[in-house]
Amino acid sequence: AQAGDRAAFGELVEQFHGRVYGIVMQRLRNTAEADEVTQEVFLRAFRKLSQLNEAAAFPGWICQIAARLSINRAVRRPPELAFEPVTFDSMYDDPPSPAAELMQLEDAEQLRFGLDRLGDLDRRTLQAFYFEGQSLKEMSVVFDSPIGTIKRRLHTARHRLRDAMVAMQPV
Repeated sequence: AQAGDRAAFGELVEQFHGRVYGIVMQRLRNTAEADEVTQEVFLRAFRKLSQLNEAAAFPGWICQIAARLSINRAVRRPPELAFEPVTFDSMYDDPPSPAAELMQLEDAEQLRFGLDRLGDLDRRTLQAFYFEGQSLKEMSVVFDSPIGTIKRRLHTARHRLRDAMVAMQPV
């Protein structure tokens, strides 16, 4: 396969496809994305195969590529992917009832009150990520902090927001 034999590389793809797909799916938990990233893994491996020094190291090497690409995809995933995509059927759904609209307004108001109870850094962190759609990398530049710190701040801010909103609920 290292000599450019496509048939030999095809055999490697067949042999390692399940393992690579499993690694990617474990991180992404989305079949469409996992299929796409798995394909990217094998394309990258084919292009870089000449850089592999020992053929026996291929299994670990391909798994490492799979792990890195799936982590990159998960980190760079836009927040919109967390929601169900709009379908043609949903475009023709009945408009929300007045009660449903009122519930949405109340939820939005509670969220605003919860955000107001947070410290400035927690509020700005959540707003940048969820409302402005900034990636972790963009946030690390804006906040002048490493990505790991941004992840920790998001985690902490979410917990503080949850606690603030739970405290506002009637007993």
